[in-house]
Amino acid sequence: MNRASGRTITEQFNAFDAHNPHVYRALERMAARRLASGATRVSLKDLFEDLRRQLPYGVAGLNNNFTALYARRLIDDHQHWASVFELRRRRAA
Repeated sequence: MNRASGRTITEQFNAFDAHNPHVYRALERMAARRLASGATRVSLKDLFEDLRRQLPYGVAGLNNNFTALYARRLIDDHQHWASVFELRRRRAA
């Protein structure tokens, strides 16, 4: 749990995602483009950095703690991408 906000990372992610659906769509497009160009692995941290550079004022609240949650969501929506992202077992909610 995040002491400052009193919310878990998952709760923070869900709130951020609800207010910023364009972030998921952008990550999805970026991952698809990398795979179409021949990549066999995709790093969500790299996609985050690329997204931050692409958006003129960045994305307020785009927390690196969200990378695993976005990777899991991409895999849920695109089962055939399961081998593309490296996932570790979650320790916290």
